[in-house]
Amino acid sequence: MAEDMNLEDAKIGEEYIVRDITAGDEELKSFLFSLGCYSGEPITVISHIKGGCVVSIKDARYNIDTDLAKAISI
Repeated sequence: MAEDMNLEDAKIGEEYIVRDITAGDEELKSFLFSLGCYSGEPITVISHIKGGCVVSIKDARYNIDTDLAKAISI
């Protein structure tokens, strides 16, 4: 796996482990944590869509925008 990848670079259908979240906003980090998106957790990109991507975290699907996808290192 390449170093410094984020969700924008992820292949569809492949499971990755969240390494870090580089969002500067603590409220955003708390929101992601509440979804189950935090360091060490598996995440899968279901599809890339215009303006972001659809991800699967703990058997739930979420639509996240490009900026947020870039902030999640895998």
